[in-house]
Amino acid sequence: MNTDWDDAYDNSGHIEGAAEYPPKWAGLAQTFRDDLTLDGRAELDLAYGDEAREKLDIFLPQGAATGLAVFAHGGFWKAFDKSTWSHLATGAVSRGWAVCLPSYTLAPDARISHITRQFARAVEFAARRIDGPIRLAGHSAGGHLVSRMVCTDSPLQASPSRRIDHVLSISGVHDLRPLLRTTMNETLQLDEAEATSESAALCRPVDPCSVTCWVGAEERPAFVAQNDLLAHAWEELGARTKSVHAPAKHHFNVIEDLCDPDSELTRDFIG
Repeated sequence: MNTDWDDAYDNSGHIEGAAEYPPKWAGLAQTFRDDLTLDGRAELDLAYGDEAREKLDIFLPQGAATGLAVFAHGGFWKAFDKSTWSHLATGAVSRGWAVCLPSYTLAPDARISHITRQFARAVEFAARRIDGPIRLAGHSAGGHLVSRMVCTDSPLQASPSRRIDHVLSISGVHDLRPLLRTTMNETLQLDEAEATSESAALCRPVDPCSVTCWVGAEERPAFVAQNDLLAHAWEELGARTKSVHAPAKHHFNVIEDLCDPDSELTRDFIG
């Protein structure tokens, strides 16, 4: 079978009005940041490291936080930053959680293994500021990053690792080896060794481990397959997993329910 791997992972080319989504996200995110800044509940551009993009935002609930929820953004490790996604904290903040959104260095300025270590440092930084249980969620490339935090070879320190009680990977990429055959790899610069070691589906999950693999039912077949791969592989290794195919959702609107505190997606994220 000859597979066009560029087309297999091309979301924009298969979503009507795809170009309208990034400016919409940026506008919603800016409004959310402005509102919480006025309310004194936004801590913006906190440095969790020395690199230029090692910054994160924390949004606080009314009153004491139940715990820490961290969201990792997508963009194939080569696009976007934290400021495009602030509004996705709405649901969790409304339900009493502090929400952290980190940026990280983008490819080609960083390899994916370096980005994984950066995200771990961001979680560690936020965990020192916010007590309680930790929940992780990520979209697309972010789904990869949050899944890597609960692998046995995760770079995450033991103290915050023990506090993670659930991971939500939304449209995550869990086997990176197919990306070796895409033109985007000219930017990602993956080789066989890194694609293998950074594939959560090829790693062993920590014990205990609770993971939901969530994907839009209308996404590209490659993303549906990636979603189910992690759920099935880790279930066989003893993790508590669940695979959800969200009806009428594609790669760009599958995350929107994080803005709704009563949505099934938000409830899975923070309970």
